[in-house]
Amino acid sequence: MAEWITLDQAAALIPDGATLALGGMTVYRRPVAFVKALLRRTPRPKDLTLLCFTAGIESDLLVGAGCVATVRSAYFGLESFGLAPMFTERANRGEIRVIEETEQSLAMGMRAHMAGVGFMPSMGWIGTDLPRLRPDVKTVIDPYSGEELVAFPAIHCDVVVIHALEGDARGNVKLNNNLGVDMELIYLAETVIVTVENIVERVERTADSFLMPAPATTHLVHAPRGAYPTSCYPLYPIGGGEFMRYVDACNAGKFEEYIADVTRDN
Repeated sequence: MAEWITLDQAAALIPDGATLALGGMTVYRRPVAFVKALLRRTPRPKDLTLLCFTAGIESDLLVGAGCVATVRSAYFGLESFGLAPMFTERANRGEIRVIEETEQSLAMGMRAHMAGVGFMPSMGWIGTDLPRLRPDVKTVIDPYSGEELVAFPAIHCDVVVIHALEGDARGNVKLNNNLGVDMELIYLAETVIVTVENIVERVERTADSFLMPAPATTHLVHAPRGAYPTSCYPLYPIGGGEFMRYVDACNAGKFEEYIADVTRDN
């Protein structure tokens, strides 16, 4: 059974240098409360490799706080709210390493890990310049067709963190149907932390939800409004005003003041 712990206890599970995968998608159901708990730590974690299918405000907070050394994501931004300000600044200065990824490379890398093999072959990237940016990505010859294929290396991470709607005492978790790659991420790490909006006696599936059974989760955390200012359908929408407040603070050089404010009472 999964262990119920506090946000601060969950944040303490992230060692320096870890590869940390964050669930959700763009501005939807991101584990923001967990990230705030990481930023309350003394000292904050450092030298993290951040793995996201798409990275958003939760990831920008970690980059701006100096916690991230490497980023692996197919997209890093705030969707309709513009660029991710701290990532854009640090990347342009060369202060963080950006591993070039696409949806294809991330999907194939995760599939390889789930299959227990070192790589997953694909036609992706054939005929592009992307392999020049990723010398670690090799090619292989299909023994049946003789075609050249890209061999995307398996992707592993140390800790996965996902935000969900509900969790029960057995460790079952309810997600909404906007899954992103959450169901794939849970197979990449031994430690899977799920923050949930509500604790219920028994999680039940509905037409607009998906169940993640107990064996997938190692730690559960009660975190009401834990995705805000990203949305958590059907409980609350995107906090557009908070996104703009964040962008304005970063543009004014007041990132640390913003962090101090949003982590003070959480």
